[in-house]
Amino acid sequence: MNFLRLIGQVVLGFFSIVGRVSLFALTGVSHIFRPPFFPRLVLRQMIEIGYYSLPVVGLTAIFTGMVLALQSYTGFSRFSAESAIPNVVVLSITRELGPVLAGLMVAGRIGAAMAAELGTMRVTEQIDALTTLSTNPFKYLIAPRLLAGLSMLPILVLVADLIGVLGGYLVSVHLLDFNATTYLRNTWNFVESPDIISGLVKAAVFGFLISLMGCYHGYYSKGGAQGVGQATTNAVVSAAILILSFNYVITALFFGQ
Repeated sequence: MNFLRLIGQVVLGFFSIVGRVSLFALTGVSHIFRPPFFPRLVLRQMIEIGYYSLPVVGLTAIFTGMVLALQSYTGFSRFSAESAIPNVVVLSITRELGPVLAGLMVAGRIGAAMAAELGTMRVTEQIDALTTLSTNPFKYLIAPRLLAGLSMLPILVLVADLIGVLGGYLVSVHLLDFNATTYLRNTWNFVESPDIISGLVKAAVFGFLISLMGCYHGYYSKGGAQGVGQATTNAVVSAAILILSFNYVITALFFGQ
């Protein structure tokens, strides 16, 4: 009976967390569409998420494209299939590696920052002060971050796709002696709109999940500095797990049989 009780506690705790996060997300999304609006706060979060995350996302993308070209050449050269390297690079970057790696990097940077900022505001009672001043915390703190994450990560992923393909091009042309014109032609002819669209859809979902986890764990943090640190860790870990989980779900919806 103790074993069954433990299973019941785990299941009920899981569904309790899912319900709490779902209600938090619905409340935050509803405030995106209801006045008053704070465009300056949204623009500030867009700059924080998009512009300041561009260097780390760009470096991740270009080295991923380079390594992918090298590894593909190592494998395909055994079967005399080197001509397929441009196809593999552009398909891998646009479908999977671009959105997933960009999402994980942004989760480590932005998700942690959101959780730390909101957690500090919670433990220092600044969020309670907003409520006392008749300012809805969801309207002022949560909704701008959700909207910025939802809108900026697809732009980051689009830039990462271009940089990643550029990395594969540089290695293939200047290191592996590919013909530049042939490489670009194969890349352009092979990539299709569903490949790019699926990556951008993933990016939008990942951006929303990153902002949601950062805001959720920061908003409900407690216990002083230790609680803020725990909230930051939970935000990054939960965002990474959700990114990998939803990556499979979206891939199955787009390309599953």
